[in-house]
Amino acid sequence: MLRRLTAAWQILVPHLYGEPGESRSARILRRVRIGIVAAACLVTLQSVLLVLGAWRNDNQIEDHLGVAEANVLDAGQRRSTIEFVTPDRVTYRPELGVLYPSELEDGMRIYVEYDVNNPDLVRVRDRDASLAIIPAGSIAVVGWIVAGAALGATALIQRRINSTQEPTSSSSQLSS
Repeated sequence: MLRRLTAAWQILVPHLYGEPGESRSARILRRVRIGIVAAACLVTLQSVLLVLGAWRNDNQIEDHLGVAEANVLDAGQRRSTIEFVTPDRVTYRPELGVLYPSELEDGMRIYVEYDVNNPDLVRVRDRDASLAIIPAGSIAVVGWIVAGAALGATALIQRRINSTQEPTSSSSQLSS
């Protein structure tokens, strides 16, 4: 069992350095595998930064907390436009919408929390960065699943290339 895991690891995980006598196709596939792993790492980094950004926004709102009643003008899954009036009678329509907009509908009256120093930074009341963990984690997991499938495909391609090169090299050795 351990031998199989070690063999699978060696096939799927790319080496950063070339082997002596590495063919051009093997070098290209090794570089493609490195690119696949790098892309998966970037997707994971993006997911982590998404959660950290949401957490930072929440901290900024909590440091300068203001609460207001808002009207949902346009509800969407990723972005909802709202309008609210602050206690000093100034009306705001945050340019980027409201944070954590799920389950909102056009015309709803909701309470929002906003940063009094930056009223464009607004979230739906009683929602926080913990809502960003599952979507961000899902993106990272899907990224690694796709990367694993791509690494498996490159391993199969490498195996086919190696199997077509072996008979050629053994037949040339027999003729000499």
